[in-house]
Amino acid sequence: MDVIGVIPARYSSTRFQGKVLVDIGGKPMIQHVWERAKQSLVLDDLIIACDDERVVEAAKAFGAKVVLTAKGHVSGTDRIVEVVNPLDVKIVINIQGDEPLIHPTMIDNVALTLLNNPGLTMATLMKKIENTDDIQDPHVVKVVVDKNNFALYFSRAPIPFHAMNSDVHSPVYYKHIGLYGYTKDFLFIYKNLAQADLEKVECLEQLRVLKEGYRIKVIETKHDTIGVDTPDDLAALKDYLQKHENG
Repeated sequence: MDVIGVIPARYSSTRFQGKVLVDIGGKPMIQHVWERAKQSLVLDDLIIACDDERVVEAAKAFGAKVVLTAKGHVSGTDRIVEVVNPLDVKIVINIQGDEPLIHPTMIDNVALTLLNNPGLTMATLMKKIENTDDIQDPHVVKVVVDKNNFALYFSRAPIPFHAMNSDVHSPVYYKHIGLYGYTKDFLFIYKNLAQADLEKVECLEQLRVLKEGYRIKVIETKHDTIGVDTPDDLAALKDYLQKHENG
Protein backbone atom coordinates (compact mmCIF):
# COMPACT_ATOMS: atom_id res chain seq x y z
CA MET A 1 0.00 0.00 0.00
CA ASP A 2 1.07 3.57 -0.60
CA VAL A 3 -1.06 5.43 1.97
CA ILE A 4 -2.99 4.36 5.05
CA GLY A 5 -5.10 6.56 7.30
CA VAL A 6 -5.28 5.79 11.01
CA ILE A 7 -7.76 7.45 13.36
CA PRO A 8 -6.55 7.15 16.97
CA ALA A 9 -9.67 7.13 19.15
CA ARG A 10 -9.00 7.21 22.87
CA TYR A 11 -12.10 6.62 24.96
CA SER A 12 -10.36 7.42 28.24
CA SER A 13 -9.68 11.07 27.39
CA THR A 14 -8.54 13.00 30.46
CA ARG A 15 -10.50 16.17 29.73
CA PHE A 16 -13.60 14.60 28.13
CA GLN A 17 -14.25 10.94 28.94
CA GLY A 18 -15.83 9.07 26.04
CA LYS A 19 -15.80 12.06 23.72
CA VAL A 20 -15.23 9.98 20.57
CA LEU A 21 -18.67 8.42 21.10
CA VAL A 22 -20.64 11.59 21.91
CA ASP A 23 -23.72 12.02 19.77
CA ILE A 24 -23.58 14.60 17.00
CA GLY A 25 -26.67 14.65 14.82
CA GLY A 26 -27.53 11.05 15.61
CA LYS A 27 -24.04 9.64 15.02
CA PRO A 28 -21.04 9.16 17.31
CA MET A 29 -18.30 11.72 16.67
CA ILE A 30 -15.86 9.06 15.47
CA GLN A 31 -18.31 8.10 12.72
CA HIS A 32 -18.33 11.66 11.39
CA VAL A 33 -14.51 11.58 11.23
CA TRP A 34 -14.48 8.16 9.56
CA GLU A 35 -17.14 9.07 6.97
CA ARG A 36 -15.26 12.20 5.93
CA ALA A 37 -11.93 10.37 5.79
CA LYS A 38 -13.49 7.63 3.65
CA GLN A 39 -14.10 10.28 0.98
CA SER A 40 -10.33 10.66 0.52
CA LEU A 41 -9.17 9.82 -3.00
CA VAL A 42 -5.69 8.77 -1.88
CA LEU A 43 -6.11 6.46 1.11
CA ASP A 44 -5.65 2.76 0.34
CA ASP A 45 -7.00 1.79 3.75
CA LEU A 46 -8.52 3.44 6.81
CA ILE A 47 -8.35 2.03 10.35
CA ILE A 48 -9.70 3.23 13.68
CA ALA A 49 -7.19 2.52 16.47
CA CYS A 50 -8.91 2.54 19.86
CA ASP A 51 -8.42 1.59 23.51
CA ASP A 52 -11.91 0.44 24.50
CA GLU A 53 -14.40 -2.25 23.46
CA ARG A 54 -17.19 0.33 23.37
CA VAL A 55 -15.42 2.11 20.53
CA VAL A 56 -14.83 -1.22 18.77
CA GLU A 57 -18.55 -2.02 18.93
CA ALA A 58 -19.55 1.43 17.68
CA ALA A 59 -17.04 1.33 14.82
CA LYS A 60 -18.13 -2.11 13.68
CA ALA A 61 -21.76 -0.96 13.77
CA PHE A 62 -21.12 1.68 11.10
CA GLY A 63 -18.84 -0.57 9.04
CA ALA A 64 -15.37 0.67 9.95
CA LYS A 65 -12.20 -1.37 10.16
CA VAL A 66 -11.09 -1.11 13.80
CA VAL A 67 -8.18 -2.38 15.90
CA LEU A 68 -8.20 -2.60 19.71
CA THR A 69 -4.76 -1.46 20.86
CA ALA A 70 -3.01 -1.51 24.22
CA LYS A 71 -4.48 0.85 26.79
CA GLY A 72 -1.15 2.14 28.07
CA HIS A 73 -0.17 4.28 25.08
CA VAL A 74 0.68 7.83 26.14
CA SER A 75 -0.10 9.38 22.75
CA GLY A 76 -2.01 8.81 19.56
CA THR A 77 1.32 8.40 17.78
CA ASP A 78 2.16 5.35 19.91
CA ARG A 79 -1.27 3.89 19.17
CA ILE A 80 -0.73 4.37 15.43
CA VAL A 81 2.69 2.73 15.58
CA GLU A 82 1.14 -0.43 17.06
CA VAL A 83 -1.36 -0.59 14.21
CA VAL A 84 1.00 0.07 11.28
CA ASN A 85 3.99 -1.91 12.55
CA PRO A 86 3.07 -5.13 10.68
CA LEU A 87 1.83 -3.35 7.54
CA ASP A 88 3.71 -2.77 4.28
CA VAL A 89 2.92 0.89 3.67
CA LYS A 90 4.84 3.99 2.60
CA ILE A 91 2.85 6.88 4.09
CA VAL A 92 0.80 7.02 7.29
CA ILE A 93 -1.80 9.75 7.88
CA ASN A 94 -2.74 10.52 11.49
CA ILE A 95 -6.38 11.67 11.42
CA GLN A 96 -7.55 13.04 14.76
CA GLY A 97 -10.59 11.24 16.16
CA ASP A 98 -11.95 14.48 17.63
CA GLU A 99 -12.00 16.48 14.36
CA PRO A 100 -15.47 15.74 12.93
CA LEU A 101 -15.22 18.58 10.38
CA ILE A 102 -12.08 17.20 8.72
CA HIS A 103 -12.27 17.63 4.94
CA PRO A 104 -11.08 14.77 2.71
CA THR A 105 -8.97 17.09 0.56
CA MET A 106 -6.93 17.95 3.65
CA ILE A 107 -5.97 14.29 3.92
CA ASP A 108 -5.22 14.05 0.21
CA ASN A 109 -3.06 17.19 0.20
CA VAL A 110 -0.86 15.90 3.01
CA ALA A 111 -0.58 12.42 1.50
CA LEU A 112 0.22 13.63 -2.01
CA THR A 113 2.81 16.09 -0.73
CA LEU A 114 4.71 13.23 0.87
CA LEU A 115 4.21 10.83 -2.04
CA ASN A 116 5.38 13.37 -4.62
CA ASN A 117 8.38 14.62 -2.63
CA PRO A 118 10.49 11.63 -1.54
CA GLY A 119 12.83 13.83 0.52
CA LEU A 120 10.05 14.79 2.90
CA THR A 121 9.35 12.72 6.00
CA MET A 122 6.57 14.61 7.81
CA ALA A 123 3.85 17.07 6.82
CA THR A 124 0.91 18.87 8.42
CA LEU A 125 -1.56 21.70 7.75
CA MET A 126 -2.14 25.36 8.53
CA LYS A 127 -5.10 27.68 8.00
CA LYS A 128 -5.01 31.47 7.89
CA ILE A 129 -6.65 32.84 11.03
CA GLU A 130 -9.66 35.01 10.25
CA ASN A 131 -11.17 35.29 13.73
CA THR A 132 -8.87 37.64 15.65
CA ASP A 133 -9.95 36.11 18.97
CA ASP A 134 -8.11 32.94 17.93
CA ILE A 135 -4.77 34.77 17.94
CA GLN A 136 -4.80 35.13 21.72
CA ASP A 137 -6.55 31.81 22.42
CA PRO A 138 -4.04 29.27 23.83
CA HIS A 139 -6.26 26.42 22.66
CA VAL A 140 -5.62 27.52 19.06
CA VAL A 141 -2.07 26.49 18.17
CA LYS A 142 -0.23 28.91 15.91
CA VAL A 143 2.57 28.10 13.49
CA VAL A 144 5.20 30.17 11.67
CA VAL A 145 7.01 28.86 8.60
CA ASP A 146 10.03 29.67 6.48
CA LYS A 147 9.96 30.69 2.80
CA ASN A 148 9.61 27.06 1.76
CA ASN A 149 6.75 26.39 4.17
CA PHE A 150 8.75 24.35 6.65
CA ALA A 151 7.74 24.92 10.26
CA LEU A 152 9.93 27.26 12.27
CA TYR A 153 7.89 26.94 15.46
CA PHE A 154 4.49 25.99 16.88
CA SER A 155 3.07 27.80 19.89
CA ARG A 156 -0.03 28.43 21.94
CA ALA A 157 1.16 32.03 22.20
CA PRO A 158 0.41 34.59 19.45
CA ILE A 159 3.27 34.17 17.00
CA PRO A 160 4.60 36.22 15.36
CA PHE A 161 4.55 38.75 18.16
CA HIS A 162 3.48 42.13 16.78
CA ALA A 163 5.91 44.73 18.10
CA MET A 164 4.37 48.19 18.45
CA ASN A 165 7.18 49.84 16.49
CA SER A 166 6.87 47.38 13.61
CA ASP A 167 6.19 48.76 10.15
CA VAL A 168 4.00 45.71 9.46
CA HIS A 169 0.47 46.82 10.24
CA SER A 170 -1.36 43.53 9.84
CA PRO A 171 0.79 40.44 10.36
CA VAL A 172 -0.69 37.18 9.10
CA TYR A 173 -1.34 34.47 11.68
CA TYR A 174 -1.81 30.81 10.90
CA LYS A 175 -3.65 28.18 12.91
CA HIS A 176 -2.05 24.75 13.01
CA ILE A 177 -4.44 21.94 12.15
CA GLY A 178 -3.31 18.71 13.77
CA LEU A 179 -3.56 16.33 10.85
CA TYR A 180 -0.15 14.72 10.28
CA GLY A 181 1.43 12.60 7.61
CA TYR A 182 4.68 10.67 7.98
CA THR A 183 6.69 8.15 6.08
CA LYS A 184 6.44 4.87 7.95
CA ASP A 185 10.20 4.92 8.60
CA PHE A 186 10.03 8.39 10.13
CA LEU A 187 7.01 7.49 12.25
CA PHE A 188 9.18 5.00 14.12
CA ILE A 189 11.96 7.59 14.48
CA TYR A 190 9.41 10.08 15.82
CA LYS A 191 8.09 7.59 18.35
CA ASN A 192 11.56 7.14 19.83
CA LEU A 193 12.52 10.82 20.03
CA ALA A 194 13.07 12.08 23.56
CA GLN A 195 10.44 14.43 24.94
CA ALA A 196 11.80 17.98 24.64
CA ASP A 197 11.54 20.77 27.20
CA LEU A 198 9.81 22.91 24.58
CA GLU A 199 7.20 20.20 24.19
CA LYS A 200 6.63 20.06 27.94
CA VAL A 201 6.29 23.85 28.19
CA GLU A 202 3.86 24.21 25.27
CA CYS A 203 2.21 20.76 25.58
CA LEU A 204 2.80 20.27 21.85
CA GLU A 205 4.22 16.91 20.85
CA GLN A 206 5.39 18.05 17.40
CA LEU A 207 8.01 20.33 18.97
CA ARG A 208 10.22 17.33 19.71
CA VAL A 209 10.62 16.92 15.94
CA LEU A 210 11.90 20.48 15.49
CA LYS A 211 14.04 20.26 18.61
CA GLU A 212 15.85 17.23 17.15
CA GLY A 213 16.53 19.05 13.89
CA TYR A 214 13.98 17.34 11.66
CA ARG A 215 11.77 19.31 9.30
CA ILE A 216 7.98 19.45 9.06
CA LYS A 217 6.42 20.58 5.79
CA VAL A 218 3.34 22.74 6.41
CA ILE A 219 0.64 22.93 3.74
CA GLU A 220 -1.84 25.79 3.69
CA THR A 221 -5.49 24.78 3.48
CA LYS A 222 -8.66 26.80 3.01
CA HIS A 223 -10.64 24.37 5.16
CA ASP A 224 -11.03 24.80 8.91
CA THR A 225 -11.89 22.38 11.68
CA ILE A 226 -13.28 22.50 15.21
CA GLY A 227 -11.45 20.11 17.51
CA VAL A 228 -13.47 18.71 20.41
CA ASP A 229 -11.37 18.60 23.58
CA THR A 230 -14.01 19.66 26.11
CA PRO A 231 -17.82 19.75 26.49
CA ASP A 232 -17.63 23.46 25.65
CA ASP A 233 -15.96 22.58 22.34
CA LEU A 234 -18.78 20.14 21.63
CA ALA A 235 -21.35 22.85 22.28
CA ALA A 236 -19.48 25.21 19.92
CA LEU A 237 -19.37 22.51 17.24
CA LYS A 238 -23.09 21.82 17.49
CA ASP A 239 -23.81 25.54 17.34
CA TYR A 240 -21.66 25.82 14.21
CA LEU A 241 -23.41 22.87 12.57
CA GLN A 242 -26.83 24.27 13.38
CA LYS A 243 -25.95 27.64 11.87
CA HIS A 244 -24.42 25.94 8.85
CA GLU A 245 -27.51 23.81 8.28
CA ASN A 246 -29.65 26.93 8.51
CA GLY A 247 -27.51 28.67 5.90
